[in-house]
Amino acid sequence: MLRLVHFSDVHVQVDYRREPWLPLGWRRWAALVEMIGMRREKRYAQAETTLGQLANEAVRHKADHVILSGDLTAMALDEEFRRARVALEPVAKNPKFSVIPGNHDVYARDAWNEDRFGRHFGDFLRSDWPEYQSEGAFPYVHLVGDEAAVIGLTSARVPLFPGAAVGWVGRKQLEALEKLVRDPRLKDRFTFVAVHHAPLNPKGRPDTPTHGLADARSLLDIVRGPKFAVLFGHIHKRYNHPSDGTRPHLFGAGSSTSKGHEGYWLYEVERGELKAWHKLRIGENPARA
Repeated sequence: MLRLVHFSDVHVQVDYRREPWLPLGWRRWAALVEMIGMRREKRYAQAETTLGQLANEAVRHKADHVILSGDLTAMALDEEFRRARVALEPVAKNPKFSVIPGNHDVYARDAWNEDRFGRHFGDFLRSDWPEYQSEGAFPYVHLVGDEAAVIGLTSARVPLFPGAAVGWVGRKQLEALEKLVRDPRLKDRFTFVAVHHAPLNPKGRPDTPTHGLADARSLLDIVRGPKFAVLFGHIHKRYNHPSDGTRPHLFGAGSSTSKGHEGYWLYEVERGELKAWHKLRIGENPARA
């Protein structure tokens, strides 16, 4: 049996009061109203420590693979990426790790232009089937044992204005994904598809136009049925919608380091099928029937 751990939206931050304000830029200035004024900063004060605990949870469960579905940082600063990488060392020191960027990881044009996410985590974007990569490193494929695969997509885009957090996969990735899922080498593998933005919210409906995944319907039309699970974050609630036979399984990992809501998903795959999934807090073990 294969075990995979999934967490998301860890939002490693720095002390912005000690950062030079001019280089932060106007987008981050606007965001600091929420970060400091609305106390978001306090909810993630221990994010770096908690991220290290999450990495150690994967080690404790002897996970065969770990998936982090975006928003490693709060503001896409170099120091935030560096701290996230150090905290992830228990799992990032081996290739059994899949990671994708979230909207906070491309928060401003400087982070996008400098490809800060790629500079710090590009070694985990290499694909076992590089022939399908169509938008930079995406989609990539990571094979997990003989029974599972992880496909990484990016939906992270620089926001048009503060408060907008919409994402999209885009035509190039979707066309490549459509070909990829028909590859006969996937036939006997359960396939996890990681994307940052949520295809559906906790109520099973599309997210709002300024926050959701704009091409969610196209994505769900490609990865159909119970042989697929779409893993995401972005919405800070941990929830799942099991496959209805046509739609794939959907798993939102919430914000895994948010104070009072720390946790993750543990998936179990056997004989190419998703046999069980467990919503866990740090230190918990799966309940067994």
